[in-house]
Amino acid sequence: MPVFSAFARRLSVLALALGLLAAPAAAREAMPADLLEAALSGEFALQAGRLEEAADAYLRAARAADGDAALAERAVRIALLANDDARAGEALRLWAQRAPRTVEMRGIEATWLLRTGRERAARRELVALLRDPDPAGWRHALAALGTGSRDPEAASRLLDRLVDSGAIPNDLQAWLAFGGLAQRLGGDVAPRILDEVVRRFPEEPRVALLRAAQLREDGDVEGARAALAPVEDQALRSPELRLAIAAEYDSLGAPADAARIMGMGPQDERSYGLRASLLVKAEDKPALEALYAELRGEAAAPDPGRRLLLGQMAEYLERYEEALEWYESVPGGEPRSIARMRATRVLFELGRKDEAFAALRRMQGDASADEDLRRDAYLLEAELHQQDERPDAELDAYNRGLGAHPDDGALLYARALMWERRDDIARAEADLRRILVAEPENVAALNALGYTLADRTDRYREALELIDRARVAEPDNAAIIDSYGWVLYRLGRKAEALVELRRAWTLMKDAEVAAHIAEVLWSMGREDEAREYFRRAMDLDPDNRSLRRALEHTGVDL
Repeated sequence: MPVFSAFARRLSVLALALGLLAAPAAAREAMPADLLEAALSGEFALQAGRLEEAADAYLRAARAADGDAALAERAVRIALLANDDARAGEALRLWAQRAPRTVEMRGIEATWLLRTGRERAARRELVALLRDPDPAGWRHALAALGTGSRDPEAASRLLDRLVDSGAIPNDLQAWLAFGGLAQRLGGDVAPRILDEVVRRFPEEPRVALLRAAQLREDGDVEGARAALAPVEDQALRSPELRLAIAAEYDSLGAPADAARIMGMGPQDERSYGLRASLLVKAEDKPALEALYAELRGEAAAPDPGRRLLLGQMAEYLERYEEALEWYESVPGGEPRSIARMRATRVLFELGRKDEAFAALRRMQGDASADEDLRRDAYLLEAELHQQDERPDAELDAYNRGLGAHPDDGALLYARALMWERRDDIARAEADLRRILVAEPENVAALNALGYTLADRTDRYREALELIDRARVAEPDNAAIIDSYGWVLYRLGRKAEALVELRRAWTLMKDAEVAAHIAEVLWSMGREDEAREYFRRAMDLDPDNRSLRRALEHTGVDL
């Protein structure tokens, strides 16, 4: 359970939750002035992304609201998000004085103990949570361990001690969850957990999936394949298990095997579609041709979904004329809208670009069409112009789209990315701010603008406030954590930055995150570690723009 959990989702209406603004005037007048002032100050600071101020104000409100456990809980959570350990500790004591010690409170206390380096006390609390008869206990322990420690290596060592203690309950879901955490943290504990899971649940196919994932993380691809082979027949047990086995094969870089697994058992449009996309990824045209022929021959008059899928398969096979026929034969409804869009791509690939753009213009002006379809037609037109290296036409498509759909968030966001790609940061910022005028809590725009300011300007404090606003809404979002780590680095807070960036890396193996970690390590003089992360980024995406900039900035030659 994330530290902020459902609380983050209701922060924007905190005043209502407290009954402050919604209360009758007489009731508000009866409230202590310092409580009302502090709570409202906290809310305004929170909405502005000034988390340090918000943590201070909420703690003052909690002090003033004698006996109010909910307000003390809020103060704890905000202080933790602000990385304000001292205020979090005081608010936690107030909460404990005013409410029973639930497993949720104890999980948050364990998080705070880990944050403040009280590892022994944290371990005692984690063991107690793991042994608690409440089945939610181990989940709170998992969340605390995953988010509390600022050092993945320390968290891995602590998890190793928890395994030694025998505290993890004899529950498959618990062991799989802690095994997944161990894989993300790294270290030697993951193999230990895996061995224990195999011993406890020898017949469970999900254990084989965990083993395969661990071997894959260790670079043993052949070992991972060997672990999967004995459980392939288990794909027939359920569509969910079939999908999980296929996904692991895909992660191993074996999409053809993944497609083979998806072909086991009863088939539906989803499984056919996944098989087709996996075969495309595998570049296995003969197998895709066979699947295409199988589906085409199954019925004289396939339903709309099947017609759409056949069109997509024909498109993948570069049989564009057939794809166009399938797309044009799709009747009304949602499949028809998708087919119309795909048909314009096919026309573009056939070199019939004028027809493609004319079809998009018709969709844009079709008053009977869904508004999202008309908007998406502008987005696709801009994308095709970009692909055609016609920057003026790309910009014109966005401008016309915004003329027809003023302040549309998707169009503004896409145009902002275009401006950033062209190094026109002022215009990128302007479009992102237009989104935030209409949608002040748009997380994607907050994060994009904050990251852009941190990465491409020296307005770091402003960037931090924007990113903090995104963190309030989605504290466990890896992309936002990466942005947070990057702005801390730009502020000169390198040690803190490295903690956050490594946390982002445990959640998302991404070239940009790896490049950020590498640049921070390089700036700290830890060059061997930096080169390792640069190599990881290169393996993931050698053309990543952030990676290229980091290599240029550091002068590293791989």
